[in-house]
Amino acid sequence: MFARFRRKRINPVLRDLLQETHLSVNDFIYPLFARSGTGIKDEVASMPGVYQMSIDEIVKECDTLKALGIKSIILFGIPNVKDSVGSDAMCEHGIIAQTVRKVKAAHPDMFVTTDLCFCEYTDHGHCGVIDPVLETVDNDITLDNLAKQAIVHAKAGVDMIAPSGMMDGMIQAIRGGLDAAGFKNLPVMSYSTKFASAYYGPFRDVAESSPGKGDRKSYQMNPANRNEAIAESVADEAEGADILMVKPALAYMDVIRDVRNNTTLPLAVYNVSGEYSMLKMAAKAGVIDYNAVMMETLLGFKRAGADIIITYHAKEAAELLQK
Repeated sequence: MFARFRRKRINPVLRDLLQETHLSVNDFIYPLFARSGTGIKDEVASMPGVYQMSIDEIVKECDTLKALGIKSIILFGIPNVKDSVGSDAMCEHGIIAQTVRKVKAAHPDMFVTTDLCFCEYTDHGHCGVIDPVLETVDNDITLDNLAKQAIVHAKAGVDMIAPSGMMDGMIQAIRGGLDAAGFKNLPVMSYSTKFASAYYGPFRDVAESSPGKGDRKSYQMNPANRNEAIAESVADEAEGADILMVKPALAYMDVIRDVRNNTTLPLAVYNVSGEYSMLKMAAKAGVIDYNAVMMETLLGFKRAGADIIITYHAKEAAELLQK
């Protein structure tokens, strides 16, 4: 006798009862991009529906997010002035520190995470201080700066730190800095397995963070390396990360599952700009059912093992989940 799997699919109520993976608005973190000024809400051409915003507009946006049930954001900063070390990122009056203070004052119930890196703040577009001999980021000098940046964000009132620079030892350095400054209870969500991916293209537009010279292959991961991807996340767990992350998500479902199977920590994925824009452009071309493909994609991340999804689709998905 052959197995009749379809018996459990014919009745829609039974089909829903037996669904193994579920998507909830509580799974989402929504990215926001802050810049100086007032009344600024500039849409990014390569990412329809995504904006560079002044802080006052971000505060308003939080009202919209909360009405949709979205309780968590991650902030990226676009400073007016960039330099070789990314000084604005380590300044208590910098764009991110200001944004955190204003958002938490207006929305104390919004869970605010900050992306901890230097690519948006340096004039060369790389994720730390450049070693002129090796022509790549100086790992250990950048570790000290990351710890300084984390403390600035902590003092501003952030709820979680998310370091994304893929420096070796960054979690240990940041954790040590936070603990020494009295922020022992501030969680760290590490971009623990982050690939040197072509999927980041549109993000460079919104964050204005393209490298002026070269690329990031000397510190972000080779997309071909599966075992190293696992090792990177396991190492960050050992250093004290509270949550791990795989970025990008769509082309790395196997890695998401691998990391999930090799750690007991919660796991986030970043549904990155290129993944988002591809769906938007395909919908514009009329070749997909946008809502259906979006929800299937997000569900796929959960099925692969993600607990948290950072996604530009969060508002649209939340609206569909409310219906």
